[in-house]
This record gives sequence, structure tokens and C-alpha cells, in this order.
Amino acid sequence: MIVVAGEALIDLVPQGRGALAALTPALGGGPYNTAVALGRLGSPTAFCSRVSYDAFGEALLDRLRRTGVDVSGVQRGAEPTTLAVATVGADGSAAYSFYVEGTADRLFGTPAALPPGTRAVSFGTCSLVLEPGASAYEELMRDAAARGVFTALDPNIRAGLIADPDAYRARFESWLPSVSLLKLSAEDAEWLGGTPREWLAAGPAAVVVTRGGAGLTVFTRDGGEYAVPGERVDVVDTIGAGDTVNAALLHGLAVRDALNEQALGALGPDGWAELLRFAARAAAVTCSRAGAEPPYARELAD
Repeated sequence: MIVVAGEALIDLVPQGRGALAALTPALGGGPYNTAVALGRLGSPTAFCSRVSYDAFGEALLDRLRRTGVDVSGVQRGAEPTTLAVATVGADGSAAYSFYVEGTADRLFGTPAALPPGTRAVSFGTCSLVLEPGASAYEELMRDAAARGVFTALDPNIRAGLIADPDAYRARFESWLPSVSLLKLSAEDAEWLGGTPREWLAAGPAAVVVTRGGAGLTVFTRDGGEYAVPGERVDVVDTIGAGDTVNAALLHGLAVRDALNEQALGALGPDGWAELLRFAARAAAVTCSRAGAEPPYARELAD
């Protein structure tokens, strides 16, 4: 079982140009997209979050159920669902503004236990910014790591939500001793101001940096650095691409029985190249269609 912990929200995606373009609701949130992608790839997956009882919340959970994701541990609340208004650039890249005050997901409380058979827990995005839920997710991350559970982190920076960037950067650094695999975009890395080698020294066994169409690079604790190019594709938008990379990496490690730091360190150049190519291919499929629509396993079969 891979557990994905974090927010589920509604993306409002413009259907044209200009400030008053019609908006279409789409199911989203970085961790939510990761859970959907894992389910589509065939990994046993559970979602750990707090979701509204409103119609948006019901739609979010319904999609997870249809994808085969276990939602039995999802907390519920009467507060509304978080909304993220997307703006899609000419190159397909997406930027967001958020409506988060008084929403259900930020009131997440630390669960008493993870599901039986949990092999890994994935964290990231808004859930690690918005209090009081951020502290609860942080506690879950530290507890999981202390029990030897593989932990993955994608900070997926949303700068508009971060009131004190320096405080967030310090908090990010405090998470690293509890992180097995750190994945982040080149833009996230620039905003955070560190380097993969500095982050590796603080805890993770591997750091994967995504560079959009330029591909992915992994840096490993033993000094390794392995890169693959991106897959060529006609980009519709990039919504959910990074979340798909998260899922592809975790799924690929699971099928290799490498969801532990020792096995991660033993992958070597060939193992990492194969895994990164799989992640790049999965992300390309997501970019080829509108919204966060990650691929099914059959679409990635050789």
C-alpha cells in the first residue's frame, strides 16, 4: 500500500483567454492527482486527507473510488472545498490563485495509524503550507519516517500561499531528515535556494529534479547523477504533470521492491535511467490532454 497524504481541491480551469473567461471545474490538488495516477498505474493506494461533505467533495471521493484508491481513512468536514483558479500560459504551463479560508482540507488532523501494509507515504503541495493541517501532515511525516516507512516529498511550491518564504524554507529543511525521496521541479529548486547535494546531505537518499520538456535528473547519496530527456509531445497543458511523475516514481520503485533507502541506493545507472524514462513517458501522456488526466498502465506498456 502506498499512502498519499495531502489536499484534494477543485481547479477552475479557464476555457479561453482574459480575466472573464469561462471557468470549468476539474478535480485536482497535487496529492489528489498523485493518488489518482497511482491507482491508474495499478499500485494499491490509499488517500489520507480531509474532504468536504459538499458536492465537490463527493465528486473528489467518487473519482478516487472509481480509480481503486482506498478512501476509508479520509476525514470529512462540513466546511467548503478549496478552490484553485488556474491560468494557462501560451506554452501550456499553469499558474494558480487559491481560495482556502475556512476550507475542509486545511483542518486535517493526524490519524492514529496508517493503513496496514503501508510501504510508503507521499506528501506535498498546499497541505504542508496551510495551518493547522500543515502541522498535522508534518507530524505524520516524522512519525512514518521514525518507524522506517519510506517517505516521498514534492514541495510543489505555490508561492502565493506562502506568507513568510524564509520561514517556509527553514521548515522545508527541517523535513529533510524524514524524507527518503525528494522530487521537485527546477523552478521549485530555484525558489527554495538550495542544491540537490545540499539536500542529500540533510537526509534524502535521492533527489529527482524535473525540467519540463528537458527531462529529469536524479542525484543520489553516493554521488551519482543520472539524467533522461523529456518525451516529445504536443502539450495541451502541464496540469498534473509533476504529480504524475511522483506517482510513476513510486509505482516504479514499488514494482522493483525498492521502497526502502538501501534498495534505492542500489538502483545504479541502468535502474535509474529506466525509472526516469518511465516517469517522463507518463508525464508526457498527462501533458498531451487537458487537465490532470494521468495515464493508465496500459498506455505505458512497451
